[in-house]
Amino acid sequence: MPNRLTVSASSTQRTFTWYALYALVIMLLSRTVVGWVGAYYEQILIFIGINITLAVSLNLVLGFAGQFSIGHAGFMALGGYSSAALSYFVLNPALMSLPLDGMLHAVLENVALAIVLFAGGIAAAIAGLLVGIPTLRLRGDYLAIATLGMGEIIRVVILNTNFVGGARGFTDIPRWTGFTWVYLIAGACVLVVRNLIASTSGRALTALREDEDAAAAMGINTTRHKVMAFVLGAFFAGMAGGLLAHYMQYLHTNSFTFLRSIEIVVFVVLGGGGSITGSIIAAAVLTVLPEALRVAQSWRMVSYSLLLVIMMLTRPQGLMGGREFHWSWILPRRKQA
Repeated sequence: MPNRLTVSASSTQRTFTWYALYALVIMLLSRTVVGWVGAYYEQILIFIGINITLAVSLNLVLGFAGQFSIGHAGFMALGGYSSAALSYFVLNPALMSLPLDGMLHAVLENVALAIVLFAGGIAAAIAGLLVGIPTLRLRGDYLAIATLGMGEIIRVVILNTNFVGGARGFTDIPRWTGFTWVYLIAGACVLVVRNLIASTSGRALTALREDEDAAAAMGINTTRHKVMAFVLGAFFAGMAGGLLAHYMQYLHTNSFTFLRSIEIVVFVVLGGGGSITGSIIAAAVLTVLPEALRVAQSWRMVSYSLLLVIMMLTRPQGLMGGREFHWSWILPRRKQA
């Protein structure tokens, strides 16, 4: 019988193999489909990928750990501005000063983007750690208010920092983000959250969601696990902010108000708390829906809101209701011999 170490190594190898295949498919799609659909639909696809990262990362905190956070936009802003400052003031001038040909310059741009995205994620994760340790001892409405205040504090501090544009906004950010990077990060976020939830720590988070007092009585370090989920969610929110910054080439704090945090919460609630598949579907649908309803003109947002209300009345558990997609829903199961 294989020991636990052998099983773990085999599982890790299988995970990396699936992600490598996924990355290959994404790169092939970026070479074919993206150029074919046009700039408008490419932008929608990129926004869908960014929103998937935001929804899945918040689902770790809200859906799996049961901590009602409405400050996710603050982490997104911090990651976006941090990565934009690093690229604008340091890496992009260094790249522009090098006499490089087109291919080598493109390779170095991708390396630079990886660096700034990771830096933005780390900046957001540090903020999540500093904020999470004192606030995650709270519960329910008190936690929601604390995270809301935290997100607004981050936004207002950025608004009054002239180094990154202040009230004028941050302009002339290099455009390094593309379809491939957006969906590589989204896939990585899904993979990390999925593997975490399948681990012992993930079961501890689920226990926290069901009954925190009972989980503490069983010896689970509730604060440590909540902070871990909060920091990891903030890390991926910061990376999503970096992707947005290097696609739009402009950042303003008006894009990171508490309404943006509420929008991300809606992704999680509509998709189903505790369902990664639901978060992906909801992020895609709610990104496309406002564009599809443009024909309604002035009634567009009314129609959008009405559909959300109907959905919550008819299926309050969300689209997936805590379940995940399984291939057996499409492929017929083998008959037992």
